Amino acid sequence: MALSQVTDLSQNVTKYEYSTQEIPAKVVSKKDSFSIGIPREKTFQEHRVALTPESVHMLVHQGINVQIETGAGNFSHFTDRDYSEAGAEIIYEQNKIFEADVILKVTPPTMDEVEHMKTHQTIFSPLHLPSMKKKVIEKMMEKKITAVAFEYLQDEWGAYPIVRAMSEIAGGAVVLIASEYLSTVKGGAGILLGGITGVPPTNVVILGSGIVGETAARAAIGLGATVKIFDNSLYKLKRIQNNLGSRVYTSVLSSITLSQELKNADVVIGALHSKTSRTPILISESMVMNMKPNSVIIDVSIDQGGCFETSEMTNHDQPTFIKHDVIHYCVPNIPSRVSRTASIALSNILANTMIQLQKSGGIKTLIQFSKGVRHGAYLFTGNVCNQHFSQILGEKHIDLDLIFLSDI
Repeated sequence: MALSQVTDLSQNVTKYEYSTQEIPAKVVSKKDSFSIGIPREKTFQEHRVALTPESVHMLVHQGINVQIETGAGNFSHFTDRDYSEAGAEIIYEQNKIFEADVILKVTPPTMDEVEHMKTHQTIFSPLHLPSMKKKVIEKMMEKKITAVAFEYLQDEWGAYPIVRAMSEIAGGAVVLIASEYLSTVKGGAGILLGGITGVPPTNVVILGSGIVGETAARAAIGLGATVKIFDNSLYKLKRIQNNLGSRVYTSVLSSITLSQELKNADVVIGALHSKTSRTPILISESMVMNMKPNSVIIDVSIDQGGCFETSEMTNHDQPTFIKHDVIHYCVPNIPSRVSRTASIALSNILANTMIQLQKSGGIKTLIQFSKGVRHGAYLFTGNVCNQHFSQILGEKHIDLDLIFLSDI
């Protein structure tokens, strides 16, 4: 530029240009962007999808390339057109969806899906330790994949946002399910869950005072039922009393007390969760035999083995079976029953995580500086980086700090 063309800006400075000004939004360059692949879930009766069109629109606006397999959102009533209009690229061949930099799945990856994945890829999905297949993990290790588990992701307060969201959904859903199966048309005792003037209320027993138990208790109390909650943690029992805002019957898990309460129960909800292994069996077959005919058992813990001796895993097509005249509902993926709500809840969390990933500049930096994401990581470039997971898998555990220091 010629010197004669240079403008003397000092003549045009105003007092407003010395005051605090808004910083222009960053224009995302190609080097900041990455691609996300969302496969269509092939797992039996899994109806959820990892990202909604609204979240896709937000991510695409941030410069992230989102690819989704055709039909991935159909069961949640999100069409290919919805995703396309949001800016996603619709992929019609399954193997091509696994060419993205980051894979988002609602269920753990299968061997077939891992075969399609490329070396040094990143995947965010559930881990489901009790049903984990070692061969799948070994294949992921062989491909030096970095894997983050949904159920171990933490927020800035140390809570587990995805677990909480799915637990809230399950807790609310089980009361509606119980109400349905108490009705005469479903073979139940013909009882309205709750109570009306002049009619004794329904008796609901809840095993576990975590998020599922608390949400279920709140819903049942709202309908007018009598709720009794059992847990071995006095802290949790005190907390649930405070959170519910009303005095409810609470007790430690005494087999004698529990056996007596089961005899009068119309609904029993198993809402126990184990952080390390299968849930303990609290209700023996003899205790189930003493329950009222046509009463209802809902075992939310069935994905970890169940807490009733009589529990057997069922599905959404055949959700119940009858044993000792008691209706058993043992479907493991209850949130999939309300897939649209569950998908929105998942998407809200995962979309923000993907934005964090973009801002950090890569998965290594994100894991290194985000405690919440680090807590969810169980594989980093094929190395087992979760101590508890390594013990179950029987593989050597490598500390992430050592990995970062050695710049693997």
